[in-house]
Amino acid sequence: MQEKQGINIEALLARVPLFSGLVAAEIARIARGTREINAVRGDVLFHKGDSSSGFHLVVYGQIKLAFTSSQGGEKVVDILGQGQSFGEAVMFMEKPHMVYAQALNDSLLLHISKSVILEELEKDPRLGRKMIASLSLRLHHLITDVESYSLHSGRQRIIGYLLRENMESDEPAITITLPTNKGVIASRLNLTQEHFSRILHELSEKGLIVVAGRKIKIPDVEKLRCYDL
Repeated sequence: MQEKQGINIEALLARVPLFSGLVAAEIARIARGTREINAVRGDVLFHKGDSSSGFHLVVYGQIKLAFTSSQGGEKVVDILGQGQSFGEAVMFMEKPHMVYAQALNDSLLLHISKSVILEELEKDPRLGRKMIASLSLRLHHLITDVESYSLHSGRQRIIGYLLRENMESDEPAITITLPTNKGVIASRLNLTQEHFSRILHELSEKGLIVVAGRKIKIPDVEKLRCYDL
């Protein structure tokens, strides 16, 4: 894992929703406390138990947040992509990281130091409101996940995942590309890889999906949406 030179940090920060509305001088101050990290697939950004000195923003690529159980199994907590951030809550709590972060593919990230964020929060309450909103949205997603694990079958979780970006779409048929391998997605949905594959096979046999590697065609979105209700 390397720091990458020659990137315009201020320009990247200006495109991040969290910092939208900040003036150039404010962006410049945050940029002085920001460094770029070039992570190749498999690189670990931090381990569970490491202290936090700031938080990360994904410029491009994909990052997995996970922890390992006492039995050695991995539980994926989240999969993050372009424009998403992670590590804010731990930074504010002054607690060690509760998960580890690993690059699922080659990624460029920005690490924004805790000190520069605290300084800006004192100067501009708008940034504080945006960070609270971001953390609240993360909490909402976590509660939704817990509800799904508790109340929905494995089949319902997978169907919801396949349709998550198209819940309001009127397209009768769609093709999606899984962002990472089936084992990682299965863990994210609190399923074993075998259970995940078995349900995909079942949906395929019923003609509800057509699987070709990571590409999954859904010939009738409404039919899949209504299946197993």
